[in-house]
Amino acid sequence: MSEQDAAQEAAEWVGAFLTRRREQIAQRWADATLFRTVFTLSRDESVEACKTVIDALATVATSGRLDDITAPAFGTVRDQLGRMAASRAWTGSSSAQIADEVADLREPVTSVLREEVTDQSDAAAQDSLLALTVLMGTLRLVIMETTLMAGEELIERQRQQLMEVATPVISLWENIVAVPLIGTLDSARSQVVMESLLDAIVAQRARYAILDITGVPTVDSLVAQHLMKTVAAARLMGAECIVSGIRPAIAQTIVQLGIDLSSVITRATLADALAYALGQQGVEFSSGPATGAGTR
Repeated sequence: MSEQDAAQEAAEWVGAFLTRRREQIAQRWADATLFRTVFTLSRDESVEACKTVIDALATVATSGRLDDITAPAFGTVRDQLGRMAASRAWTGSSSAQIADEVADLREPVTSVLREEVTDQSDAAAQDSLLALTVLMGTLRLVIMETTLMAGEELIERQRQQLMEVATPVISLWENIVAVPLIGTLDSARSQVVMESLLDAIVAQRARYAILDITGVPTVDSLVAQHLMKTVAAARLMGAECIVSGIRPAIAQTIVQLGIDLSSVITRATLADALAYALGQQGVEFSSGPATGAGTR
């Protein structure tokens, strides 16, 4: 028998073994950390989840694709164990810890195999043990891949939430809203700013929107382009946009870059922008001394 034929025969034997000893393996896996920490209320539910994974592994083994993480049957494994590993990651477990928990599944199934094989020195038995080891190693890779993808999705969601928190829309006066920008203004954040501002314009029926860039460290052509798009979008919603917080250094940079902001209303400070918007609405206010100051 050729090496390839022997490997295929061992893989098929492992598939039949997993199907045959499904119940025993599932009972042992249900006590493993990975399953026990997810299915905390029902052990029966944990056992059924184990059986689903074992059936998928048996299908992979029978197909002979022991080391192929793209094998169709691994889709079931990703759905079942992947969600479990992801839930462990969301509760604070590290990738290394999850990898160890998946690796711990190998010993129970190997023990069941050794109980069934009487002569472990037999070549066929050794081939079967090797096939099972390869299969469990591939299982670990599949789960790690799924866990990492879930981690990336979690990071992306957190990044989106942070951007939303970092770009609040403030109601300064009736019909006047403002967005104080702090930090670098990239494409992704600019999109969040635009969406948040437009939503606020609709919700508060704002006629004036102030974009305050006092906290933006630098303004280049890309940042200016983002600002112009936001101003244009606000105008389409019926609101006049005012850009405030343009410091002398930023003003010089804008001039040197040849950026044309002539169509945009600009003011040096947020207070100046608010004063302009109030004046446009006919609101009278005093810029004299603060209340309580002595007068003669």
